[in-house]
Amino acid sequence: MTGATAASTSAALTPRQVWVRIRGLLLALLVLIAAGIALATVRSGDRHGLLDPRSADRYGSRAVAELLKERGVSVHVVTTLDEATAEVGPDTTLLVTSPNLLAPRQQIELRAATDASAGRTILLAAGPSSVQTLVPGVRAESAVPVTPRSPECSLPAARSAGDVETGGFRYASDGLDTIGCFPSGGLPTVLLVEQGAGDTVLLGSPDLLHNHRLANQGNASLALQLLGSRPHLVWYLPSLADTSAAAENGGSGGDGALDDRSFADLIPQGWLWGTLQLALAAVLAAIWRARRLGPLVTERLPVAIRASESTEGRARLYRKANARDRAAESLRSATRTRIAPLIGVPPRDAHSPSTLVPAVSARLGSTDDSLQTLLFGPAPSDDAALVRLADQLDTLEREVRTS
Repeated sequence: MTGATAASTSAALTPRQVWVRIRGLLLALLVLIAAGIALATVRSGDRHGLLDPRSADRYGSRAVAELLKERGVSVHVVTTLDEATAEVGPDTTLLVTSPNLLAPRQQIELRAATDASAGRTILLAAGPSSVQTLVPGVRAESAVPVTPRSPECSLPAARSAGDVETGGFRYASDGLDTIGCFPSGGLPTVLLVEQGAGDTVLLGSPDLLHNHRLANQGNASLALQLLGSRPHLVWYLPSLADTSAAAENGGSGGDGALDDRSFADLIPQGWLWGTLQLALAAVLAAIWRARRLGPLVTERLPVAIRASESTEGRARLYRKANARDRAAESLRSATRTRIAPLIGVPPRDAHSPSTLVPAVSARLGSTDDSLQTLLFGPAPSDDAALVRLADQLDTLEREVRTS
């Protein structure tokens, strides 16, 4: 076969065929990337100053910080544990915006400092991983949506504030001197724990401190009373860059000396949900692109093959497999199919010996029993016999056509 013929019979996909096959996936990928970029842009513009008293965006807390300053409360922002513990005291309120980011060793050190300070500590959205260390005897239960709730408690700050937008984690205490407010399902979303001369306030959600929520309901009143109970407010924004998180424990052997959190515990919950959604999308894409069983469809071959070449190739396959029986049956079946309409035999009876043989005999005017053997006989014993059978069938068909 020449090079030109070989090129014309190539089954490789053309660039157009490749484009048709992958354009759907490329379009879906482009849409996903565009949506991700748009979402990241929108979220980065809204949350770059989350709970930061210096930030004026929606999720910052500059509004409540300015109101506290107008009332004579000093606001000092810190980002490391050493700075936070150095400033606690009886005339200071320590606000911890992300207690769940603290490593166990940091939580132990923070609790020791606040217990000895006789001041107030406010923990925002403290979950199970941090509450059990920072406030022993208190449990964090499942979170609830943030909605306006009534105080239903004796805490003066809560009663004067009235309805407040609270939610998030709910808290339960065992044998502690506590006051629970703004309950949901029987458990408070705001809990005050008396600890000697000082106290700790647990807020299930930090939403009431956001700039865009401060003016809703009694959010501002409750925030100002809780954060402004002392003349000094230390606003602690825990940071992953804090070197104290990686400090060694010094072998003291105290409780919680080792950070036993697993890798999965360190992954934010949003990433876990995002991974689950991507896995589900991959499964749906696999189902969409999977091969479906259905009716056969015709497909244009890459090149036309001459009948003689097809016949020769099939014959060689029969010879290689030593399948004289199948080759003989193929020759006889084709001959019976072609001569049946010539002698008036219906196609459904073309392979019936009792119908076809008498009709052929009558057409040729012969009573020789060899027709039965020729059209329906046994398989040839060797290749020479198969060649003779092919010649005899060819002769028989010519006689029928010319008789």
